[in-house]
Formats: sequence, C-alpha cells, structure tokens
Amino acid sequence: MRRARIGVVITASVFSVLAVLLVLAAWRDDSLINSDKGVTSAEVLSAGTLRSAVIFVTPDGETHNPKTGVLYPTKLTVGERINVEYRRSDPDLVRVAGRDARVAIIPALSVIVVAWTIALPLLWLLGSPPTLWFNAIVRWARAARGRSSRARSAG
Repeated sequence: MRRARIGVVITASVFSVLAVLLVLAAWRDDSLINSDKGVTSAEVLSAGTLRSAVIFVTPDGETHNPKTGVLYPTKLTVGERINVEYRRSDPDLVRVAGRDARVAIIPALSVIVVAWTIALPLLWLLGSPPTLWFNAIVRWARAARGRSSRARSAG
C-alpha cells in the first residue's frame, strides 16, 4: 500500500509540475516575441483546439508557415484572417495578436486541481487519511522552522 500511495503522490506531483512548466514556457515564448516583435496579418490554414496552422508574409516578402503552428490557437476557423505577432529573428515563433501566457493559466490550474481531486481520495482509500497529512505537514513545518532558527544563530 505504501508504494501505491507514493505512486499516487508522484503522479499528481508530475502533472502539477508539468502544468506549471507549461505556463512558464508560454511566458518565455511571449518574452521572446515581445523583445523582437513584428506584427502582420495571417490566414488560418487549419484550426484545432491544440494546434492551428497559419501562413503569413513578413515585410521582407518571405512567406512563413510555422511547423509548430500558432500559439494560443483557440476559437480560430479555417480561412479566417487574423493579426499575429511574431519574433522577427525567428518568424516560426508566432502567436495570435492580443493573446499571451495568461490564457494558459486557467487550463494549467485545471490540470492541477483535477490531478489532486483524483489523488486525494485515492490516498484516503489507500489508507492515508487527512489527519496523517496534516500531522506530516506540521512536523515538516516545525523541522523547517528549527533549521532556519539554527541557521540564523550559527550565522
């Protein structure tokens, strides 16, 4: 049973960390685009919930169809003309104009909530009631407080 509980905690933790990393990666992409931004109009070639393909022409006359699609592709339709923001030094990094990493926060939080909504009852069923979790957190907090006070007195 102990291994099963550990597996549940690891699985929920992995989903949580991946969701946070997804938001951080989106912020990184936005930062890269904002540091060297170009704006143009694009045509939506294919539209999906996870990936949408666009084609656009940059001011130098070059046509771009990013292999990874456009960032934040929700609610696009095939044939639609949209404004996009791209990184001029890397036109394959493109997002729908007006959208940014904030649109990734709610889905990421949803993944975290669902993961732990499934994990916590499972842990309880596997013999780890909430009172044990609370006691473990209290012990951890006391130990951390003790370490920090020893570090201050030693420093």
